[in-house]
Amino acid sequence: MQPHPITKYRPWGTIDLPDRQWPSKIIDRIPQWCSVDLRDGNQALPIPMGVKEKLELFELLCNIGFKQIEIGFPSAAQTEFDFARKLIDDKLVPDGVALQVLTQAREHLIKRSFESLQGAQKAILHLYNSTSPLQRRVTFGKSKEEIKNIAVEGVKLVKKYLSELSDTEVQLEYSPESFSDTEVEYSLEVCEAVMDAWEPTEQNPIILNLPATVELFTPNVHADQIEWFCRNMKERNKAIISLHTHNDRGTGTAATELGLLAGADRVEGTLFGNGERTGNLDIVTVALNMYAQGLHPELNFENLDQIREVYEQTTGMSVHDRHPYAGDLVFTAFSGSHQDAIKKGMDLREKQDDSENSHWQVPYLSIDPGDLGRSYEEIIRINSQSGKGGVAYVLSREFGLDLPKAMHPEVGNLINEKADSESRELPANEIYAIFKAEFLEKNKPLELISFDSGKEHGKEEVSCSAVIKLKGEQKEVNGRGNGPINAFVNGLEENGLKDFKLTDYRQHSIGGGSATESAAFVQLQTKVGRVAYGCGINSSIEKSGLLALVNAYNRTR
Repeated sequence: MQPHPITKYRPWGTIDLPDRQWPSKIIDRIPQWCSVDLRDGNQALPIPMGVKEKLELFELLCNIGFKQIEIGFPSAAQTEFDFARKLIDDKLVPDGVALQVLTQAREHLIKRSFESLQGAQKAILHLYNSTSPLQRRVTFGKSKEEIKNIAVEGVKLVKKYLSELSDTEVQLEYSPESFSDTEVEYSLEVCEAVMDAWEPTEQNPIILNLPATVELFTPNVHADQIEWFCRNMKERNKAIISLHTHNDRGTGTAATELGLLAGADRVEGTLFGNGERTGNLDIVTVALNMYAQGLHPELNFENLDQIREVYEQTTGMSVHDRHPYAGDLVFTAFSGSHQDAIKKGMDLREKQDDSENSHWQVPYLSIDPGDLGRSYEEIIRINSQSGKGGVAYVLSREFGLDLPKAMHPEVGNLINEKADSESRELPANEIYAIFKAEFLEKNKPLELISFDSGKEHGKEEVSCSAVIKLKGEQKEVNGRGNGPINAFVNGLEENGLKDFKLTDYRQHSIGGGSATESAAFVQLQTKVGRVAYGCGINSSIEKSGLLALVNAYNRTR
């Protein structure tokens, strides 16, 4: 890095728009969505997709609901041309889906592009040339007038070949490439010259795509550019203003959302942001941001894991664990306080009478993972940073055990010690195995061999007869009480074995129908102050309580 003062870089300028309107607006309408996965995304892959992979991804994009899909640059490569022809010749394009192809403003390339679209129902011819001062000076060595003429002549060539697609509904898209680095006044001058040459109508408007080909400044400046352009252009009603942001500064999503506030009508991007350098706009993120604000994007992401799987298989790319909405860990909480808050929020939602239509309010979760086909079971995972609430949540969600609140610290500390000692995350089945060994199967020094109970005719008391093994010695215990547990405790006391008091007892059912079991939780406190919980699970309510008591007894030894 250059030491201070920095002379190698300079701040970008601002747009003169003192009465900007976009900051006070909200996104309240859905833009037109255009996927550029098969062109812009594909050209950025280390190993570009073949026809097979492109067909699979094209089908996915159609199933998601895209009505505009840029399928490639057919004038640039035979594979791209063959792919376009296969889609059309094999009738693989659903009704209403427009195939978009990219071309430079050169006659032989435009002609070839028209050949690739023969027989298409709907097509968008995407014409572009670069307009920025840097490109004018370094790449082309041309003046502003010469660059504008390239665009205008390209449009005239498109009109010349329109008759070759007489049965196709054709729309023109023009991009002043590097719009982000072009003087807004000059961008508007070029785009209006293009409109004059094309003569769009309100019924068949031109698409003016204003790409942040390289993201150079903060999103608010991008929004100012878009608003300035929309407010100063003539015949705004005959143009669809389109956004195409990149993510060089890491703010492509913000730039797009502010661009929509500024008046744009259309968004180009890719699934999960695949694209040159740091990538294109991630349409999944922007669409689901809208959904989470109550505005349906009219794109279907109900099976987001499956969409991600197809994307990764066809492109060879991978979605980061922390990627918005789709990453493995985005609906996961490791922090104990987060876990506890999520558990409380989920529990409260389940108790609501009309949870499907009620407003989603769960701490730390801006969206219901179930809406994306993702499982609640993945929300909380356990490592050494996890808290007692998170462990209780896993045992409840995965195994149906609703632990008493006072029991949470005992169980949480035990699980966290295990995770900390091994410096790893513990899966749900391992958490349950630890719980089972410590709270369900603690059978020494006291073991319950058999138990019978019943009421004597005309009496309220319950009598019990039990066989126990204590420190390897088998004994018979008989007692009476107001219930099976009380009778058993009294029997232990008569044998001089009761050095505790029962301080808590809870019971609930697990499952339903004939498979229902009972889970019981018993807390004991010994004369010397030791306190511990035990758990018992059995098809018999009586037996589950007795097993819980025995396990608690053994945990106090």
